Amino acid sequence: MNQAARDPFTLVQMAGEFRLQGRLRDALLHCDAALQIDPRYVPAWLERGFAFASGGSMASASECYRQVVALEPGNADAHAGLASIAARDGDSAEGRAHALAALSADPGNPIAAAALATMDIESGAPEAARALVEPLLAAMGEPDNNRAMLAGLLGDACTKLGDAEAAYAAYTLSKSDFAAIFAPHFANRESATAMVQRIHAGIAAMDPAGWQPAKAVRPANAAATHVFLLGYPRSGNTLVENILASIPGVTALEERPTLQAADMEFLLGENGLARLSGMTEAQVDPFRQAYWDKVAAAGAEVANQGFVDMDPLKGLRLPLIARLFPDARVLIMRRDPRDVVWSCFHTNFALTNAAMEFTTLERTARHYDATMRLIETAREHLPIRTLEVDYHRLVRDFDAVTREICAFTGLKWSESLSRFDRTARERGVATASAGQVRRGLYDGTRQWEPYAAYLEPVMPILQPWIEKFGYA
Repeated sequence: MNQAARDPFTLVQMAGEFRLQGRLRDALLHCDAALQIDPRYVPAWLERGFAFASGGSMASASECYRQVVALEPGNADAHAGLASIAARDGDSAEGRAHALAALSADPGNPIAAAALATMDIESGAPEAARALVEPLLAAMGEPDNNRAMLAGLLGDACTKLGDAEAAYAAYTLSKSDFAAIFAPHFANRESATAMVQRIHAGIAAMDPAGWQPAKAVRPANAAATHVFLLGYPRSGNTLVENILASIPGVTALEERPTLQAADMEFLLGENGLARLSGMTEAQVDPFRQAYWDKVAAAGAEVANQGFVDMDPLKGLRLPLIARLFPDARVLIMRRDPRDVVWSCFHTNFALTNAAMEFTTLERTARHYDATMRLIETAREHLPIRTLEVDYHRLVRDFDAVTREICAFTGLKWSESLSRFDRTARERGVATASAGQVRRGLYDGTRQWEPYAAYLEPVMPILQPWIEKFGYA
């Protein structure tokens, strides 16, 4: 490292390796070290942008890309990065300008092509997106991140064009590439489904009879109104998060590891939930404080305000939530399981252990089933205050459902909730639902129907939940 510390090239190479390993803080530190040596070193600014983008910090990534363009106006990768962010944020004019600049310098740039295709699809020109993406895919012969991304976009374009067979083939290619590339990374790790099943079994070891929530200490930096928003990906979580973030005095945080300290202590070790259940309030208090410190570290100042912690898969943490935050309210999003499973299969997600479960319809369905079982058992066995929020009813009877949510959570309802699309544009949305939420109220009901034949093999897994949740 001493020799590397004097060599910007080596520092940036190491930063790239750290980024691919998910060690984003180390990646950024190495980029910063390179820039201390040479503040005009373009590869360091570019890699710094890649690292920020990988972590969802798009404003910081954009600043880095703009710095690259200022130093090197024809840099295709920087223009492509800016095009991708603009496409995500719905800024078509800027997105197209940067995408065309990138493609002018590098006609085959996949990031720029993806941004342009995304904007074509959103603007109602899926045939243009298909024409752009298909030749690029045809030239790619091996599993590749960019091929997976472009295949997913081709699937989206074919869906819009009503070509379900071509769409399914494209989505299958996208997910098989994703699995082939990243499976070795998770080869020696517990699968997401196995983890859900293990935590589910551990809930039975918890005995809430001895808990003393009245003696819980409320940290000074804690929110006055605390809401967890969870359920399952593609169930409307991002929509409701931005609705609630539209209320004055309410801060929302999307998909951050706020319970990391408790996760490490109680979910990863042996008999962790049984140990947590038997702890005194004084022993539990440091984990509450660690949670609120993590919230603050994410830039959310929530003391004495309303706070919404949104993470679709935080259902796994219901045992932690029940023990640590007895006063919290939990919103559980519900959507037709067929729409949820189909949407998770065809959506490109950032790399996580759970994302590996979305690489086939069967794996997605089994993970969904395991997660629903855990949530139902936690609700039956643990003292948690929950409200089910039906996505389909929300988009059809917005005022009534949002009033119910506010009455349950203690947040104040106002007409500002209907302006959640403006909130989403101002806050920025890092999840896969960014495009839908920006467009306003969007009814994604029955999207699974053109793909019913492909879902048929997993219907025995989903049917009990379809019936239980009232979608039969």
